[in-house]
Amino acid sequence: MFGTTRGTLVPARKHLFAVALAVIASMPVAASANPDTVDVRTLPRLEGAVERTASTKSHQITYDVPTAAGVTTAAVKQLLVADGWKQFVRPLENSKSSSNFKKGRLGLQVWVSAAKPDQSTMGYSATRASVDVPFPPDAADIMFDEWRPYLGCIAPTALDATLDFFRKEMEASGWKPLNAAEAAARWPNAQLSETIENGARAYYAHDDRYDRQLPVMLTLQRRDDGRTGVEIRVAPFALPDTLEAYSEIAGLPRPKSTKTERSSGDSNSARRTVELAVIAEIPATLAFYRRELAARDWTEEASGAVVTADNVTLNFSSAEQTATLKLSRRYDLTMINIVTQVKEAVLAAATAKKEADAAQAAKLADAPLRALADNSKPVPLPENAEEVQFDGDKGRIDFYSPSTVRAVAAFYRDSLQAQGWKEKPSIINGPRMVVMEFFKGGNAMSFTVMQMGPKAKIMASGSGLVTADAKVAAKPGVVAAAQASNAAGAKAAVKILEADPEIDPDAPFPMPKQRGSTVSRGSGKVPGSDVPFRRELEISIPADLASVLAFYRTELGKRGWKESAERAVMQADRVQLAFASPDGPALLKLGRAEDETTVSLAQKYTEVAAKAGMIPKPGQAKLVFGNIGSSEAAVTINKQTIKLAAGAGGPQSQKPPMLDLPPGKYSYSVKVAGRPARNDTVEVTADDAWGLMIAPSGEALSLQMY
Repeated sequence: MFGTTRGTLVPARKHLFAVALAVIASMPVAASANPDTVDVRTLPRLEGAVERTASTKSHQITYDVPTAAGVTTAAVKQLLVADGWKQFVRPLENSKSSSNFKKGRLGLQVWVSAAKPDQSTMGYSATRASVDVPFPPDAADIMFDEWRPYLGCIAPTALDATLDFFRKEMEASGWKPLNAAEAAARWPNAQLSETIENGARAYYAHDDRYDRQLPVMLTLQRRDDGRTGVEIRVAPFALPDTLEAYSEIAGLPRPKSTKTERSSGDSNSARRTVELAVIAEIPATLAFYRRELAARDWTEEASGAVVTADNVTLNFSSAEQTATLKLSRRYDLTMINIVTQVKEAVLAAATAKKEADAAQAAKLADAPLRALADNSKPVPLPENAEEVQFDGDKGRIDFYSPSTVRAVAAFYRDSLQAQGWKEKPSIINGPRMVVMEFFKGGNAMSFTVMQMGPKAKIMASGSGLVTADAKVAAKPGVVAAAQASNAAGAKAAVKILEADPEIDPDAPFPMPKQRGSTVSRGSGKVPGSDVPFRRELEISIPADLASVLAFYRTELGKRGWKESAERAVMQADRVQLAFASPDGPALLKLGRAEDETTVSLAQKYTEVAAKAGMIPKPGQAKLVFGNIGSSEAAVTINKQTIKLAAGAGGPQSQKPPMLDLPPGKYSYSVKVAGRPARNDTVEVTADDAWGLMIAPSGEALSLQMY
């Protein structure tokens, strides 16, 4: 139900219970365990723990425990260690609510959360090591990644005994010693040095089904306390010497082999920071950034340069910014830190320009506009059009004008009506924003004119702008003029966002290629069914609001979505538009946050919801109840009491209990046998269906379902 592009996403609290409603309630307990994973039903159980049978599977189980979260965490760890499990932490992870364990090749994730000061909830989830390496008995400080693999720990034994252990156990795990001839045949630069100061080193290749598994390097190091430091990692010679570029992050280059990432700002920000962890060696990473930054007209500075085997600090500069690149080692990763800053002189010039723009905005030209002569575009352009970008294949044109919104709107109404175009009235017709729709024959065009500082920004799209030969779209002189204007610090041209070609055309929602790191997809389903009756998309895009609005108007129009004036909100930093799609009503919301445009797009599937009885009466709201606990629950709301049997709303229930209510905020009380009553409020909106999910503890969470 939920996915991520460029980064890790943690779903919101309400989305977690959407999963509980649509998935947990609808899946029966597995009849038999997967032989490659542990059957969690056979694992040790804490004394007093009560199983939530409605959510039990062979790979996942949940308990309510009568002890505080801290006590539960320590107790379950003790139980698992006594059962032969070894706890580890993944590199760069810092989870306070979950922990990881390994026994041979079997993996296990354990999570604990506080329900009350003296009660907690815990769960087991089975995992599996994709690539297995042995843990020394009684090893301490275990750091492990089961995918690369990587192992770092401290063995309690001396060097020779630890080396004997790995020689035996690596072979038992499917690894065989790698000799120099075998390595050189595939990696000519391989150097298999097995002697290091105060330690030992060995190389292994996997002899089983890991045809793509890279060889690993085992390094053992004597410690002053008599113990032995252990590290197993992919052999450095097997890693690529040349890193490929992936999509940019915050307007800066990023290599493909990135493991983790964090950034702030974008290409228009005064300050940007990027932090990455990449599976590569420092020399390859350094070569990547020297190459990619030079291609973006950054110049490496000699001052302040530090280049060693384990640390790099380099300074770069461009016409408008400075940048500092730092590289370091952590585990088997190269850590990347980049900070860019716009130069003081450029900031001062931008401030002065902003003040001048504000003064100019107050006296924008409101005089009638004349058409640009020698215009090759399919629609008239005002004579003062600037930074014109035209795409005849997609039927898009964007530009600026130093005239007022009112003057530009009057220009197009007069000139297009003179050419036989008919305008469809729009409710968006103010001094700072105007939306116009024109029709002629079988063609249509939509114009949006917005006040953007000292200029009006014009965006138009539609079949009336599609040309047979799109080469006329960008004359060299126009492109050169726009580039020169940008270099001089002028306002950047309108971004024409492109649809991501990797997104399936049949996917529910379009997304631009130039999106940010936050992506959330959600869907609501009838319990026991895989058919959704509501889908939702939430992303952030490093582009201005007007460009994002133009993208979605174009892409949704291609899918047959019709824009409606109902519930429309058009502001400089906020947009809300209703659409009628072939499958049902939809709502697009745009906003601004941290130099990005936030997108929330939700679509309802009317036919599916109608069959499930989810559609409320016109102007009313519908509240749908579910009970994933093993005991009966009673909900009192709006002077009515609804009794919910155990598992109500699940696959054994023909129809989930429902209640029609006028829109508004309601107080409610939940009572589960053996639990204290819980009181809370829920707010429901007109023409929407909301779910109220009752947990075994009596806690209830609400989520929009339709």
